[in-house]
Amino acid sequence: MKIKRSVGVFAIIAVFLASVSCTEKQELTATEAPNDNVFNVNGVKFEMIKVEGGIFRMGNDGYLFEVVEDEMPSHNVSLSTFYIGETEVTQELWEAVMGYNPSAQSFEDRSQYPVDNVSWDDCQTFIATLNSITGRVFGLPTEAQWEYAARGGVNKNDYTYSGSNNVQKVCWFSENTPMSRQIKTKEPNTLGIYDMSGNVAEWCSDWYGLYSSTFQENPLGHHSGTKRVVRGGSWNSSETGCRNTARSSETPDFKSSAIGFRLVLK
Repeated sequence: MKIKRSVGVFAIIAVFLASVSCTEKQELTATEAPNDNVFNVNGVKFEMIKVEGGIFRMGNDGYLFEVVEDEMPSHNVSLSTFYIGETEVTQELWEAVMGYNPSAQSFEDRSQYPVDNVSWDDCQTFIATLNSITGRVFGLPTEAQWEYAARGGVNKNDYTYSGSNNVQKVCWFSENTPMSRQIKTKEPNTLGIYDMSGNVAEWCSDWYGLYSSTFQENPLGHHSGTKRVVRGGSWNSSETGCRNTARSSETPDFKSSAIGFRLVLK
């Protein structure tokens, strides 16, 4: 009897050690990448682009674009360095993390299309799951981070769209597509970031509200509200809606085939 109990104890220990080993391997697989900016989750790689911090003028000054009330007043914003997704989160990555594909648009091979039909609340669930897999702190960009990256960060310019004044070069929108398109099929901006104008619009972390004219440092937006900020315009937006300063908003439970999201790494 003693021998049998000893064997049972050793067997339990062996199973425990094996499970620990498997867990370690799974965690390594989730974060293994050729450099610190590339992540691998269940075989799906995605890259984060470093955006050096700086000061920029956020919003619409009224002389660059048409006057839109909720894009004004323009104001100075200081941001610390952060990382933002090279592309919008793809259907492939969402499925690798969550185990299902919520996207409304159906294609034979949807893996490299941006995920859509996800609410702001859904994005929080995805991010929490991704963080538990990788051990890192991902999130949605603040509205200020989004606009700063769209403008090119420290390489900022006065382009109307992210990377160009020519909307056709950088943007999938209502005049050149009836649906979302595969990522990285338009030109990137000066930081190497794709599809910040058009394709699918992107949730930001902020509550929607009017701007203040005061200087702000790493702003998080309004403390409360009823709608979350959506940026970038989409495949069913006009070219006006795809401008770097254009703003829209939806309730956190809203879902659309025209809205997805992009990650930031804190």
